Amino acid sequence: MAIPGNFLSPTTESVDPNISGWAAKLNCTLTKGTGGRNGDGCLVVKSVAAGEMQARTVSSYPITPGTVYYCFADTAGVSTERIGIRWLSATGAEVAVSWSLTTLTASANWHRVSLAAVAPAGAAQAQVLLSSTEIGATVNHYWENVYLGLPIRTTGNLLPFNTESSELDASGWTTVVNATISRQVPVMNWSVTNYTAGGHTLAMTAVAAGNASILAVDRPTVTPGLEYLAYAYLQPPVVTAQAWLELRFYDSLGNQIQATRSTLAPPTPATGMYRQRVSAKAPANAATCSVAAGLDGASAGQVLRLETIVITAAPGVQAGTVLPYADGSFEQGVAGWTVASGVAAIARSSPWGSAAIDGSYSMRVSSSTATTSVLRSARVPVTGGVNWRAQIHAGADVLTWTSITVRVRWYDAANVDLGASTGTSYALPTTSWYGLASDAVAPANATQAAVEVVVVASAAASVLFVDKIALWEVLPLTDVTANSDGGYATLTLRELPVDGEVTVYRVAQDGTRTLVRGAGGLIDRQILTSDLLVVEDHEAPMGVPVYYWIEVYDVGGSRSTRSSSTITLTLDVNEAWLKDPGNPQRNLRVLVQTAPDWQRPIEQSKHVVRGRRNPVVLSGRRQGLEGELAVWTRSDDERHALHQLLDSGSTLLWQAAPGMGVTDMYVSVGQISETRVSRLAQEVWRAWSLPMTEQDMPVTVGVSGAAGRTWQDVLVEFATWNDLMDVYATWEDVFLDRRG
Repeated sequence: MAIPGNFLSPTTESVDPNISGWAAKLNCTLTKGTGGRNGDGCLVVKSVAAGEMQARTVSSYPITPGTVYYCFADTAGVSTERIGIRWLSATGAEVAVSWSLTTLTASANWHRVSLAAVAPAGAAQAQVLLSSTEIGATVNHYWENVYLGLPIRTTGNLLPFNTESSELDASGWTTVVNATISRQVPVMNWSVTNYTAGGHTLAMTAVAAGNASILAVDRPTVTPGLEYLAYAYLQPPVVTAQAWLELRFYDSLGNQIQATRSTLAPPTPATGMYRQRVSAKAPANAATCSVAAGLDGASAGQVLRLETIVITAAPGVQAGTVLPYADGSFEQGVAGWTVASGVAAIARSSPWGSAAIDGSYSMRVSSSTATTSVLRSARVPVTGGVNWRAQIHAGADVLTWTSITVRVRWYDAANVDLGASTGTSYALPTTSWYGLASDAVAPANATQAAVEVVVVASAAASVLFVDKIALWEVLPLTDVTANSDGGYATLTLRELPVDGEVTVYRVAQDGTRTLVRGAGGLIDRQILTSDLLVVEDHEAPMGVPVYYWIEVYDVGGSRSTRSSSTITLTLDVNEAWLKDPGNPQRNLRVLVQTAPDWQRPIEQSKHVVRGRRNPVVLSGRRQGLEGELAVWTRSDDERHALHQLLDSGSTLLWQAAPGMGVTDMYVSVGQISETRVSRLAQEVWRAWSLPMTEQDMPVTVGVSGAAGRTWQDVLVEFATWNDLMDVYATWEDVFLDRRG
């Protein structure tokens, strides 16, 4: 899979199918190896003699001075290594070289090295450099999965790239107590597609024995009442010391008004990186927030490393859930859960990763005797008179639980208990994890609710794990809406299996099925990263009924199907849509002046045979339609929009209203003409002539989108509008984060 935004070609990035993207620079020869991660191939750099050896990209890539660029690679060998960016002038002369720190140790297993650097003045191009220092001749070092481009950061992160990654320096952090801050490059084997994890880590070193902590310098703004989530990978010292992460809120004067801590319970021995999460709701007087990390009970010289540090709006463990993240995922404790009755005890599971469905922890329920206990969540707001679904995920340590009942307890505005729903009871067949749900209609006067879990133990010392708990209003699994003004249909799919797959068809009146387009192209066995999928179908036909057929595959491959209701998009008979399938934000509805008179060209050769009356004609296959569409634009905005639509030269979709004798058609538009409709200078109408050639439907084009990008993402990177203007050419480029 190609790395998004990579300046390097797929061949250079993955070293597949050859090494043509790479050249030896110093003391080495290059060959292609096998056993890579991003495809089978990898780059083998072999030393000619003892000492440093370097390889570089064959190509140089255009860059802009003053801009931050980022590179990384996965590597393996018998020596330590580093990665660099070689800055070149417009004539190819070397201006400077920026190097990463060298890895702390060598490793024969794949691990990540990376670097972010500011392009210096005078630089116009850049190359990637790969470097290692070998102890002798004919020693191999391996490289793979190489990236050069703009910084890759977590979408939605309130912290800027350098604070998240420490790839430039450690300036995004400050000491609080008993600590020094530096950067280190330990050997870390990240997933090949984990592009936000780099080589540099933030390292906090305890100066003396005792507690030590550091704090992010940035203070992103927050919205009071909104729940936020902070997370980071933590690598605690091997010697026991309690590592923690803390989400802090500040008022408008900069005073700290709330701090919520989440402690890491690492496995033994703790040698890796462990993602720790902490969530909290911003208090009423909160204006900003930050994140802190530290060690309690540290020894002098102990080091805590951090990577991929994020603050973002807290996600729901299920789309639409009203339970706070802390109460649904148990990453920092049991939150608002209590034991309403019985002998059960509840606590967060330990150690990290031992029992979890969402995140790294779950709620551990233990019963000292064979009895019934009732567990209850904190109360949350609900709407009366509608159907709600409570769901938990449960897994038994051993099968000593007779039953587990999921139900909802209702309360009115005066906190009066209105009783619990009937609930649904389950018996766990094995010790695997199971999703257990129960539906109930809230009483008309209910304004609050709590999820209740009734557990019946059949033996003493019974242990049960509960995780990923949600309470949400039950909405249709499949919903479709016609947006005729925008020329598209919105399909909403709920309660999908995360990590499963989905296929979406549009079905016409005659039963013809057409795959619907998504961000990755046509949605055909698309992997699901969320239980909610919203698709805008900008290629739905005008004026004819259609519905959607959905095939859903769970992680085990089992298939289920759904279908939507029927919708019809409307269009005035005098208008037509011109659409860019890959960039629907450019779609434009235009007024038709004259429909095309069609031609269908054919390649033929005529041969006259002596003595024969009729020539011999050899024909190829008759081609598709060609004609000229005449349209009007009625304002300057429409005129600019049509230019933007046509500028890319991409294949477009032309849609007319039914009854015009024209079916929806993918077209390529040739040389256009734009003329005034009168001699009046102030006249804004324009007449356009668009020569069109019929094309096949583009099947690999995905819908360009921001994928969760918000104004907050822009705010954390750019201080002023002028800064934006230096980076982006258009507002569309801002939306897509497409930098010039």
